[in-house]
Amino acid sequence: MSNDWKPRTKAVHMGSRRSQYNEVSEAMFLTQGFIYDSAEQAEARFQSLTDDEFIYARYGNPTVRMFEDRIAGMLGYEDCFACTSGMAAVSGALTALLKAGDHVVAARALFGSCLYVLEDILGRFGVEVTLIDGTDNAAWDAAIRPDTRMVFFESISNPTLEVVDMRHVVNAAHAVGALVLADDAMATPVFSYARECGADIAIISTTKHVDGQGRLLGGAICGSKELVRGPIEAYMKHTGGAMNPFTAWTHLKALETIDLRVRAQADAALQLAQALDGHPMLSAVRYPTHPSHPQHELALTQAPSAGTVLAIEVKGGKEACFKFLNALEIVSISNNFADAKSIATHPATTTHQRLPQDQKDTLGISPGLVRLSAGLEDVSDLIADLKQALDRAG
Repeated sequence: MSNDWKPRTKAVHMGSRRSQYNEVSEAMFLTQGFIYDSAEQAEARFQSLTDDEFIYARYGNPTVRMFEDRIAGMLGYEDCFACTSGMAAVSGALTALLKAGDHVVAARALFGSCLYVLEDILGRFGVEVTLIDGTDNAAWDAAIRPDTRMVFFESISNPTLEVVDMRHVVNAAHAVGALVLADDAMATPVFSYARECGADIAIISTTKHVDGQGRLLGGAICGSKELVRGPIEAYMKHTGGAMNPFTAWTHLKALETIDLRVRAQADAALQLAQALDGHPMLSAVRYPTHPSHPQHELALTQAPSAGTVLAIEVKGGKEACFKFLNALEIVSISNNFADAKSIATHPATTTHQRLPQDQKDTLGISPGLVRLSAGLEDVSDLIADLKQALDRAG
């Protein structure tokens, strides 16, 4: 039975739907609409849909539904709604579940677009947002009120790799009846611990590890059937954030290798952290399960691996950082992460450049910070490339 399968098996088989031809590879149903045998059947579908009935691609599609079942099974949730991008998943879940007058407590270490949705968009419509230090359990306890509707955080923050004590936050939120939303992009679908720790909803950018090869945007909202097929589906299908069938089909094929890819990349990330720790050009190396990380003990209690990304602090600020980045030969300069190709990002001038300087300072996004995403290249080549670039930067 599929409920008894391990995540790696679910990633290959969960939710399969075969046509009359009994194909091995999942079919791509590249269609906007569906034909009914009769007017009565059309009427019945618009009144109530089963899991294998569809009316319009914005509402659902067989290929997309296969992907939704598969990613939900991997993460351990009942259901999933697949979205056009990771940010469509974040904004969709927040907007679908919040209304004017609601109170949200969120970790301040969030991706810039998430902060924009919380502070600018939701704030504009009367949602009160309190931002705190997500690593401080006492801060969560103090900020969560009896009327708090939701808490939101990145399980591992981007780009500084802070770790939230998810069990503590979940317990504090559930004590007042608040929902818990965890952005699981950095934790990866393979090592996700959101469901195990009790998070009501896990949001992932499938652009990252699911696609994992720099091709397509996507996102997923995973949670209970009541939430996903209730307020979340109602909001997403009417506002147009549904994933298209081609993306879903490509994601289905990528899920067949995700466990192998992510485990290899996570192993590489840890080896990079070990090799770079103590380098004279670096003032810090951050990887949550490496002993040098201030929260490595907490990280190890939540998952066996901290994912595919590490961060380094280059001495000499922006000038030295740029010399280092420009000297890289294998690692590419880009603003994505979790790709098969290793990527280096300078967050202060790219992904987080629009944050006010005082906010960058608070979050630790310094001129010397570099986010490194480990790819699938030979680890010894990556270590040699990073070290020669650091030597040239010095």
